[in-house]
Amino acid sequence: MISTINLLRAGVVGSALLLGLPVYAAEEFPFGLEMTLDASRMPGSKRVPNLEIGDAGETRVELWCKGGKGQFSVAGDTVVFVAGVMEARDCPAARAQLDDDLLATLSAATNWKRQGDAVTFIGTKPLRFRLNTN
Repeated sequence: MISTINLLRAGVVGSALLLGLPVYAAEEFPFGLEMTLDASRMPGSKRVPNLEIGDAGETRVELWCKGGKGQFSVAGDTVVFVAGVMEARDCPAARAQLDDDLLATLSAATNWKRQGDAVTFIGTKPLRFRLNTN
C-alpha cells in the first residue's frame, strides 16, 4: 500500500518537473521553427521579413524583397549568422537597401535571447523576432 507521504512526495517531484520544463524549453534556440521580424508591413507590401530555421541551423531567409539561404551556429547565448546568396527580386532600390541593412545587422549579431515567443538577436542593433506559433 502506498503511504500518504509517498504520494505527496511524488506529487511535489512531479510538479517541480512539470514547472521546470517550460522554462527550459523557452530558453532553447528555436531550431526547427519559423519566426517573423517584429515590424510593421511597409507601405505597398504585404511582406514582413521572416526566418525559417532548420534543425541543423540551415535557414531560409525572406526579406522585404530578397530571399535566400543562410546558416545559424549557436553555442549557449552566442550566435553566428552567415548569409548565403540572396535572390535579387524586382523591387525598389530603397527596399533592396533595407534588405541589405537587415542582413548586415543580423550578421553582426553576437548574442541572442529568448523570452517566451520573442527572440532577440543582439549586436550593433537589436533585432526582435516573434515565433510563428500558429
